[in-house]
Amino acid sequence: MSSHVSAAPRGTAEVTSAIREAIFSGVFVAGQRLVEADLCEQFNASRGAVRSALLELAGDGLVERIAHRGARVRSVTLDEAIEIYEVRMVLEALCAAKAAERIDASGELELREIGERMSVAVDVGDVMGYRELNQRLHALVRELSGQGTASSVLERLRAQSVRQQFQLATMPGRPQVSLPEHLAIIDAICARDPEAADQAMRVHLSSVMDAMRELGRPS
Repeated sequence: MSSHVSAAPRGTAEVTSAIREAIFSGVFVAGQRLVEADLCEQFNASRGAVRSALLELAGDGLVERIAHRGARVRSVTLDEAIEIYEVRMVLEALCAAKAAERIDASGELELREIGERMSVAVDVGDVMGYRELNQRLHALVRELSGQGTASSVLERLRAQSVRQQFQLATMPGRPQVSLPEHLAIIDAICARDPEAADQAMRVHLSSVMDAMRELGRPS
């Protein structure tokens, strides 16, 4: 018996969020068909709410709709993912520079704490914990920057390359490479040095793109 029988049906915003999270976490994988009837049952939602959610996610580039065949999780090629990261590099470098200009004592404490926790995660081999902290760090830099427009664009771009991000996170030795890059970003922002913060973010995302190219090479 379903546990959702007595629960009120979810609205469009809730369903959109739930499907987005399922894509981010790898529950729904690239190329997977998204059948409306199944999604209605899985997320306790009306057909209209599911359809609206899929349209919104298609607009975000996470889902693609195919004539007469419904919807599926959009696959992003390596070339597309590199292009996305090239755009992200410019915007994230801007956010890092702005964060360095605007940061206060509480923001500095928060950044330093994330850096310390990332170091611990690498020491103990907590790959998924490190991945989560990585995402928190980038989100905090965007928040500290006060750049709302750049942040909203970056959120959409990040969503489109979620599969490559997951593959990178589980790539052997990758956290050991990216940790000093992340710490350099934190140091530059906390030093209130916009140019150094911009450069540190560019170095990090260039390294990410190199790793993605390495992953994409035929074995």
